[in-house]
Amino acid sequence: MLNKNILTRRTFIAGGASLTVAMLAARAVGGNLHEGTFDGYPFTLGVASGDPTHNGFVIWTRLAPHPLEPSGGMPSDSMAVDWEVAEDEGMNHIALRGKAIADFAWAHSIHVEVAGLRPDRWYWYRFRLRGTTSAVGRARTLPAPGTTPERLRFAFASCQKYEVGYYTAYEHLIREDLDLIIFLGDYIYEKTDGDNAVRPHGLPEANTLDTYRTRYAVYKTDPALQAAHAHAPWIVTWDDHEVSNDYANDIPERSDSYSREQFLARRAAAYRAYYEHMPLRNTARPTGSAMQLYRHFGYGHLACFHVLDTRQYRSALLAGGRRQIAGPAMLNPNATMLGSEQREWLFNGLTRSESIWNVLAQQVLMASVDRNPGPELVVDVDKWAGYEYERRAVLRFLEKHKIANPVVLTGDIHSNWAIELQNDFDYPEPRAVAVEFVGTSISSSGDGVANPVYLEALLRDYPSVKFHNSERGYVRCDLTTQEWRTDFLTVPFVSRPGAPLHTRASLHVEAGTSTLHA
Repeated sequence: MLNKNILTRRTFIAGGASLTVAMLAARAVGGNLHEGTFDGYPFTLGVASGDPTHNGFVIWTRLAPHPLEPSGGMPSDSMAVDWEVAEDEGMNHIALRGKAIADFAWAHSIHVEVAGLRPDRWYWYRFRLRGTTSAVGRARTLPAPGTTPERLRFAFASCQKYEVGYYTAYEHLIREDLDLIIFLGDYIYEKTDGDNAVRPHGLPEANTLDTYRTRYAVYKTDPALQAAHAHAPWIVTWDDHEVSNDYANDIPERSDSYSREQFLARRAAAYRAYYEHMPLRNTARPTGSAMQLYRHFGYGHLACFHVLDTRQYRSALLAGGRRQIAGPAMLNPNATMLGSEQREWLFNGLTRSESIWNVLAQQVLMASVDRNPGPELVVDVDKWAGYEYERRAVLRFLEKHKIANPVVLTGDIHSNWAIELQNDFDYPEPRAVAVEFVGTSISSSGDGVANPVYLEALLRDYPSVKFHNSERGYVRCDLTTQEWRTDFLTVPFVSRPGAPLHTRASLHVEAGTSTLHA
């Protein structure tokens, strides 16, 4: 440990290298360092950390003294911003410090890839610009490769439409002792609910770079969301609303509304704004309308997270509407959620994994369940059931290769589920080959409404479904080498502040099985 006022060789090297990078980056974009002027507090969008490794993590902020202006209230200059990482919350014992470039071309966002830290411990970080200091955030490095931690506790969440409710769930989440937070998509919503919303923001549909940037700025000014980002490192992936509802690769929801070229231009703007506002590494920096988001995270030998992207590479949705009677069209072997390259990456990663738990962190429901109980199986073709051939291929791979303890984490559908994923095809005796935990929304769909008739029919017709709930909230997971425990935590309302937190269900699965127990 060292005092922040003592410039050691370690901090000198870190700072000098970062300043060199900043100067080179400024020259590359033709910007000037510390030349432009602005007024107001520059860190209005908070701070965040993410994409942790055993020796570091990304720390993020974006300079935006006037966040709802397209420029954020910043001049067209690139600026050098100081950053510090400390071993204590008071920022008295600085582990690393340096300078990073806030590039005008990237909305003055900053993504510092901190490295050289000790594994499996907490650090604190902050930014400084012209005598102004950001809030302090907290981040944690992952355990060292080859070690087997005794425990991991994380939460996952998704779907946080600003207009329809308050982020009360995050106010409870920041009281949790968490190592990680995983976000599974729909961080923003591109469309608007108009003046009848609980929290109207008065903005039009986001479809350009400026309008996507402003939409993120609205969301990120929420104090509960800022606090959740500062609480622990986030691992993020997207779903559809970061671009456009129900889009599939280069095909929008309504193909008559855009040409392919026009939609790819919109997607490029959306991906760029997403990167600018997330704690992601440079490897995720988009190139045009393409962005590398699928990736692995190893938590020692305890768990490996395989983070998926089920939007950018998927085939077109089946024609005929979202909900359709299950049929042969869904068994098209050429239809894909993942794309061949990502699927091969996933299978190779699962095969090589030596982890006790193998986690697929992804967007949409993998289980094939009837959303409208009756004589015919009706499925939502935007989910894995609309790509049944590949869904079966993934489950068969898990079984054939005896992948250790596969667990699927899902968002998207604004409801909680706990499901045993069955090899329910071409087998006389179906059995569970994985478990799936589906988390409800933070706010999307507003206050949850119970449907006891549907719930009764669902649990009767699908014994593999062990829990279902339609309130808002988040999911907490606590795992050891022997057991995975999942708690579904909900708030009864989001249409007004102050909702209490309830534990609606707790389920566990023992290592070596795919059977859920209450």
